[in-house]
Amino acid sequence: MSLQATTRPPAQRQARAVRLGPRSVAALALVSAVGVAGFGWPFLAPPTSRIGAHAQDAPWLFAGVLVLLVAVVAAAISESGLGPKAVAMLGVLAATGAALRPIGAGTAGIEPMFFLMVLSGRVLGPGFGFVLGSVTMFASALLTGGVGPWLPFQMLAMGWFAMGAGLLPGPDRLRGRGELAMLAGYGFLAAFAYGTVMNMAGWPFMSALASNVAFDPHAPVAANLARFAAYCLATSLGWDLGRAVVTVALTLTLGPAVLRALRRATRRAAFETPVTFDAAEK
Repeated sequence: MSLQATTRPPAQRQARAVRLGPRSVAALALVSAVGVAGFGWPFLAPPTSRIGAHAQDAPWLFAGVLVLLVAVVAAAISESGLGPKAVAMLGVLAATGAALRPIGAGTAGIEPMFFLMVLSGRVLGPGFGFVLGSVTMFASALLTGGVGPWLPFQMLAMGWFAMGAGLLPGPDRLRGRGELAMLAGYGFLAAFAYGTVMNMAGWPFMSALASNVAFDPHAPVAANLARFAAYCLATSLGWDLGRAVVTVALTLTLGPAVLRALRRATRRAAFETPVTFDAAEK
């Protein structure tokens, strides 16, 4: 009795809308480092630091800096190969995400745009995901009237959210239930992470005299961490939980169809094939 060897066809490399180069990676690293400082400065500056005297000014300063840095990152990624096909898909997905956001406006945690950011970042890669998350949040703010000093922080946080999905393992091989479970788990955790970092952006605006969970620039780091944890539990835990559950539910139910559609569109767009124009014959 002879056994016939069976070979599995090699996995096809998934095309990326944007291939990050060294310049784009450096720009992303720079804006992420500044973003970490912008979100976490209350825990990074010691109580004796003079920055505590500018607790009400620091968020505005970081907001202005982040606007410029996000624009620099978008430009650097564009130079890495954000061609006309990718720009067209970026416009479609950003418009879809912006239209989905108002559906849950004012309702605790019903934010369907998050699952679209997860799936898009997964299929189209981390570079495209960062730009998509930032542009979608900007477009949705214009649509809902949510423009303010918090918008640059939202753009950066959503860029991280979608970029992280593009960095998940197995983009070429992992498919089916395993991939859906991984994306649902990531969406669940990232939904809480998004809410937490956005709390960090708004928390320093509170006056220490107004509440015992507000940021106190003169308190030690451990005390402020305890205050921040209490602030998150009191103000956003229910909203973050709702966002996480909705993201998981939509990923598990609509995820297979959306992933297939995105991958089909990616294959047909052939992002990595340069666009050429034939000269018209006279």
